[in-house]
Amino acid sequence: MKLFVAVTFLLVGPLLATSAMSESMMMSKMEKSKVEAKAMEGAFLRSESTHKASMAAMEKSMTVETAANVMDKSKKSTKELSQVTSMVRQGKTKLRASPKGYSGIEGARKMLNDMIYDTFLEYDRLISACQSYYYWQCGNMEWCRGQISASNFIAANARNFILDAQGIINRCEEDIPTKSNERNKTKVRTEEQLDTMEQREKVVMADLDVLTTILEMTDCKASGFMQVRRCTDCRTKEVFLEFGDAELQKHIAKLKSKKTLKAMHQTFEDLFAGVQSLQNLEFIQTGAKQMPVNKTNFSNPPVPRTEVPQDPCNGETVPAMATKEGASCEFSNSPKCYKLQERFLLIQSGVKDEYEELLDNIANLKEWLDESLNQLQDQIDEDKRSLYTAQADLAAAMQKEATAGENARVTESYHDRLDKDLKYWMGYCSQDYIRLEGEVCALKKIRGELYKIKGGGHNAFFQDCEVSKWEPHTCYRYNRGGLSEAKCGGGWQYLTRSVLTHAEGGAKCLPFWWYRFCNAGPCPVDCRLGQWTGWSKCSAECGGGVQERLRDVKQAAAHGGKSCKPTTQGRGCNIQACEEDCELSSWSPWSKCSKMCDGGTQKRTRYPTHGPEGEGKCPSKWALERLEYKKCNEFSCELPDPNKALPCESEMDVVLLIDGSGSLGQAGWDAEIKAAKLLVDAFADGAVLAGGKAEEAKAQMAVILYSGPRTWSGVDKCTGSNKDNVNIETDCNIKIVTHFNKDMTEVKKEIGKLTWPKGSTLTSLALMTAKSLLILGRANEPSAVVVITDGRPLSYRRTGAASRNLRKLTRLLWLPVTSRAPLSHIKSWATRRWEENTVAVKNFDDLEKPDSMSKVISDICPEPYGYAQWH
Repeated sequence: MKLFVAVTFLLVGPLLATSAMSESMMMSKMEKSKVEAKAMEGAFLRSESTHKASMAAMEKSMTVETAANVMDKSKKSTKELSQVTSMVRQGKTKLRASPKGYSGIEGARKMLNDMIYDTFLEYDRLISACQSYYYWQCGNMEWCRGQISASNFIAANARNFILDAQGIINRCEEDIPTKSNERNKTKVRTEEQLDTMEQREKVVMADLDVLTTILEMTDCKASGFMQVRRCTDCRTKEVFLEFGDAELQKHIAKLKSKKTLKAMHQTFEDLFAGVQSLQNLEFIQTGAKQMPVNKTNFSNPPVPRTEVPQDPCNGETVPAMATKEGASCEFSNSPKCYKLQERFLLIQSGVKDEYEELLDNIANLKEWLDESLNQLQDQIDEDKRSLYTAQADLAAAMQKEATAGENARVTESYHDRLDKDLKYWMGYCSQDYIRLEGEVCALKKIRGELYKIKGGGHNAFFQDCEVSKWEPHTCYRYNRGGLSEAKCGGGWQYLTRSVLTHAEGGAKCLPFWWYRFCNAGPCPVDCRLGQWTGWSKCSAECGGGVQERLRDVKQAAAHGGKSCKPTTQGRGCNIQACEEDCELSSWSPWSKCSKMCDGGTQKRTRYPTHGPEGEGKCPSKWALERLEYKKCNEFSCELPDPNKALPCESEMDVVLLIDGSGSLGQAGWDAEIKAAKLLVDAFADGAVLAGGKAEEAKAQMAVILYSGPRTWSGVDKCTGSNKDNVNIETDCNIKIVTHFNKDMTEVKKEIGKLTWPKGSTLTSLALMTAKSLLILGRANEPSAVVVITDGRPLSYRRTGAASRNLRKLTRLLWLPVTSRAPLSHIKSWATRRWEENTVAVKNFDDLEKPDSMSKVISDICPEPYGYAQWH
């Protein structure tokens, strides 16, 4: 009953999710519901105390006339009862005129006792019927309230899904156009860049074709000569080159790229400087005359009336020569022909590097564009899928909300009808309670007055039988399996009672058993929830956002069932700072010194323990924040013999690359051979000092002599897209002088047999050859590749790529000689630290000295002879 009262005043009325009742109206309805519920409960259940109080009040105020009037109006009124009532009204004068069939007063008493019994029985059955109806109707109304509450809960849950779907739709409707616009802009901007780069690629490609034609002209297949001079425009002061060969000059004029023209000027500037220093001549020419310079001579010019500004060109119609330096050669037999060939090869290789890099950049940019467009399109497609899903979810949630709202409205209407019926039957039962109680009081009054009229000393005392309250038994329900206890949902229970006072002249006892409707309240319904949806997109990219997920309510809790667990859940996401740098570990211990003497380094490192967040930064592994060096073993290496390089007794594999390009000159070539022999002697001497023989060195050495073809056709055969078989030695001038050999005497002998190739500089091909040789070396011994070079390679790009490949296998040390060597590039090609893997030598005279090879040994040799014992 408490449940009935609580649910009634909370849920009766328009309590749907869409209602908008003010607080004052709600309080008024609640108070009214309490009063009505209490009134209905009292009216239907009619407690014993209420019954006795009502009877006592009636008996106190009831007169004979009132009792007679009550019975006259009763449905139980009969002819015999009317006669008795009439006798009671007339008193003793009519007592002898008793109704026929009754023996005086006793007959009337018996009739009245029977009528009192029947009225009490009717009253007893009425209370049972009204109580059963009340329980049944209240159960139905409670079911309605539970359904309304469940519908409201489902509607509220659907509202969560509606809001979630609307949020996703709003985000997608904003993101899709934004990302589509970003994709279009990215495509347009990048395609513009690609178009510019492709136009540049066409220009560079055209220059490559021109240079290839020029290089083909320098193959020296036919006799001829060529002149080149450096000129300065007297007006613009622009320095430019002129070639004596008209066909060559025609091709030179076709060059369009500013970088190509700049490279040509820089390359030939070096040629002019070299000619001046080596030959000290105005022209280097074979059977060729100086290129004519056309001049116009003015004799006896007229004296001007007004001073004329001076002509910066002195009246010349062609540019004046800035200097008389020049170079020309007949390619068939000129000793300087290879110099001109090498310059053009260098120019062509530089342009080819630029072209290949441009192609790579174009390919990388196209790949980046494809990835970016695909990534943005994937995001757009994902947003579209989310949009379609959210729209479907929105429609389903709105339909669910509408269905729940309609169910609630229909159920409320049904509840109102039940409530109306309950109030109607409340009045009916209440009136009948009072009517039957009045009839009982009237019959008892008539019975008492009848014996007062009789006289003869009778005190008119009558004791009607009284029974106890009903004792309810277990509530049962009939179902297919037979009887089962009905704790809810309605059932029937057996009632029993006993005699409290037996009858003495009064009405007999009412029946001692009966049954009634019981446990009419609906059974509890537990909540049933669906699976969690996926987590929503984080509300923030960084700095702390929120994700949510929902659960669908399959069945809302009702009638005291287990309530639903939370149907919404949230969690934090992207809590990392929007801009937080990475965290670094503590410094590692200092490493072993990299060199035994002559100044080495120790290093220590740190590594990231936590990556950067958002726009945060993290230093690279080569940055000072993560890599630290300190000097060690700064004392000079002590040489056993000052005329020889520092000996090395370590077991290691060494590959020596000797540059044989034409730019060396004879003096440079001779210096390289001497330096190579000094390096071989260092390992041989290390074996001798260690107690062995020179032929039994612990180290093993391989030697490669490299240059390259002098002509473009030869270079293209070695480096171009050539499917023909190429002999690396005869075609490309890359000669493996000796494979890995411990016999240093034999290695030195083979070096002594070498002749100067005077070719170009295919350094990249030599490095890749060294990589192939290292595969045949010892797996568990340290190794090093030493490169001696006097100038720039044909291709910076390919040399850099080959160096990176080689550094993965071994230590790469460079020994650049002269200022022509591209030291800035060499530092990037050498193994880190470049300071310990680059031994720069100023000139070939210094290269011949033992000191240069001693520096190489101190860098690459794990333990130069004696330092393990001396220090």
